[in-house]
Amino acid sequence: MSATHFKTENNTYRKLIGNGLTYKIPPFQRDYSWTDEEWEDLWQDILETLKEDGETAHYMGYLVLQSHDEKQFDVIDGQQRLTTLTLMVLAILKTLNGLVESGVNAEKNRQRSEQLRQTYIGYLDPVTLITRSKLSLNRNNDRYFQTYLIPLGHLPKRGFKASEHNLRKAFAWFEKQIHAYANQSQADKGIELAKLAEHISDKLFFTVITVTDELNAYKVFETLNARGVKLSATDLLKNYLFSVLHKQNQHEHELNVLEERWEAMVGRLGSENFPDFLKAHWNSRYPFVRQADLFKTIRKKINNDRAVVFELLRGMDEDMDTYLAFTQPYASDWPSSSKTSANTLKLFSVRQPLPLVLAAKRRLDESDFDGFMQSCVTLAFRYNVIGKQPPNEQERIYNTVAQKVFKGELASLNAILQALKPIYPDDNFFYAAFAEKTFNTRDSRNNRVVRYILCKLEKQWGGSAYDFEDATLTVEHVLPQRPETDWNDFSDEEIETMTYRLGNMTLLEKNKNQAVANAGYAAKRPVYQSSNVAITRKIAEQNEVWQANRIAGRQKQLANTAKTLWRIAQLS
Repeated sequence: MSATHFKTENNTYRKLIGNGLTYKIPPFQRDYSWTDEEWEDLWQDILETLKEDGETAHYMGYLVLQSHDEKQFDVIDGQQRLTTLTLMVLAILKTLNGLVESGVNAEKNRQRSEQLRQTYIGYLDPVTLITRSKLSLNRNNDRYFQTYLIPLGHLPKRGFKASEHNLRKAFAWFEKQIHAYANQSQADKGIELAKLAEHISDKLFFTVITVTDELNAYKVFETLNARGVKLSATDLLKNYLFSVLHKQNQHEHELNVLEERWEAMVGRLGSENFPDFLKAHWNSRYPFVRQADLFKTIRKKINNDRAVVFELLRGMDEDMDTYLAFTQPYASDWPSSSKTSANTLKLFSVRQPLPLVLAAKRRLDESDFDGFMQSCVTLAFRYNVIGKQPPNEQERIYNTVAQKVFKGELASLNAILQALKPIYPDDNFFYAAFAEKTFNTRDSRNNRVVRYILCKLEKQWGGSAYDFEDATLTVEHVLPQRPETDWNDFSDEEIETMTYRLGNMTLLEKNKNQAVANAGYAAKRPVYQSSNVAITRKIAEQNEVWQANRIAGRQKQLANTAKTLWRIAQLS
């Protein structure tokens, strides 16, 4: 990002708002949503700075602004905080005006009120001589804000949106706190109120990032999100898309309908998941785009064309159910086997197939889609879980195939699977990788993956179908994780390298596992013989002793079975 398009500085609230600059929350930015929890937190932070031994300042976080002239700014991120601070100042003004009306130092308090209003709320335009508000809210909130709150008149309660009621409630909440604050002092209340306003303006400070356009703002969001700062990249995209429609005089009713659909989508996903969904949706139809380049690519594609905006919104709506079913499988209406496949991919922490899942769901019937999901599990198991192959190349191939499905070039399950052959490890590679595979089961996810593998092998060898989430079964390490004196056949090096080999692991009933604990193999063997788990009984049947070569040999047996069990017939 060019330095000329990007400026960062720390500013107090006074420097931000008290110098003739104006701020506008874009029309389609999120409505005011803070509640008493956020109001209370901010108020307590302010009170801490008022104490003699309290904080010298309070950091308000990042404020992202967009401007072309350094005079008027669009508030890209930080609208909730700026709006709340303005409501707080308005509450101070209302309390001062109450003193004026009561005749308490009326003239001085009237002057204080006028000065504070001009500094923090609005100023007289030297050209038009019209008072201009320093802050304008979005299309859903600005009318109530400008009509009722800014003039400090009567605040009507009926016939308004929920967010407008929230503005009124915030104002009333701060008015109550500020009234109580002023009354607790024996000093001149007008002076105390003025000091409070000045204190807020000097003690609260922001890190202000100013950009010149939406693309630079989006890059800021990507950078800050990578550092753990959650910003509203979702709101930025929404504002850009809807501003395209707004500029072209789209009918107000249609804008309202589209906005409701957008908010419904974000509500179902959660704003933090929205960028992930958008990336998957886009990559299921168009050439691969990294998250960092997504906004730039979408903006270039739309190019102020309202038809493309409608196309994007319709497509997102179409893919929403599939995305949610993939990420939250057991809450979906998918058939049981498809849910199981999605949940297994979640267990593997494999998301690379997602764009192709979206494309395949639009193209295949239910039966073929179910087969496709099972194939995704097999691919993920061979490529990711056992093979540990590079996910970047896999992601690009899934994207390429998804594009072809979207264009209609691949219309059947078999055609899709054939296109995925480059990321299907062959039997020789898979066997070799499986035969050497280790899983550190102290990691909870690894433990669950091992349980999954062993349950699949048990069904193949013994015919018993166990749920890998079954709490009555545990992963048993034949050579224990903490071996005692009965394991002298193993050197220290062998203990380190063999304990977490798949060949050293099996399933065992929880009570039996606790009974054998770290005992030697001679003590464990009769317990294994009494187990209901076939693969565990086979260990006792086939091995009079347990040594390093036995672990390697058993793992090769497992690998032979796995080679057949996790296989896509069309690709083998």
